[in-house]
Amino acid sequence: MTTGDWVAVMPVKRLTAAKSRLRGAVPAARHGDLALAMVRDTAAAVLAAPAVAELLVVTDDPVTAAAVTALGARVVPDRPAAGLNEAMRYGADEIAGLGAHRAVLAGDLPALRSAELDAALAAARPGRAFVADAAGSGTVLLAVPPGEPLDPRFGVGSAAAHAGSGARPLGGDWPGLRQDVDTPGDLRTVLGLGAGEHTCALLRDVGLKVACVSAA
Repeated sequence: MTTGDWVAVMPVKRLTAAKSRLRGAVPAARHGDLALAMVRDTAAAVLAAPAVAELLVVTDDPVTAAAVTALGARVVPDRPAAGLNEAMRYGADEIAGLGAHRAVLAGDLPALRSAELDAALAAARPGRAFVADAAGSGTVLLAVPPGEPLDPRFGVGSAAAHAGSGARPLGGDWPGLRQDVDTPGDLRTVLGLGAGEHTCALLRDVGLKVACVSAA
């Protein structure tokens, strides 16, 4: 049972448009299945984190909505329909509300462990803080306290943009949290860390032998 007070917000594109740079990692007909599997593993790890009271998924994709709802997430449509940052801001500031502790994170973290997320959220207090990706230039998580707007700066060079906006970088050793998946090389790195059960099942189904580690 959760004892936390964080609302986690995860925006997810329509599967037909997701992960264009990852194309070729699996047969074309299964590309959307891979994107969905990574979302499911990320959502499962977030929902298993005691620090998280609720997972709010912002998406217009009906397949994604059904999958994460079955896991226990709350789904809202992307009303702004104006890109990643607006979807994050809408979910965090308008739906979750400024009165909550809020953390937005990427939906492509299939090696995420709930203990990593708990540790990052604990380190984020107080104030506004972010976790850079494994490469150091991007951002995988941005956390804000009650009363403070999210002000997301996701995109190319987002780690520097978030630092420049006053957010505090978090330096914890959280490899599963930091490793998002944009390319086939990123996917190979994730497999070395140990992917979650949904991603593993999909990759095994297309003929790849992978290590499967629980996201808990």
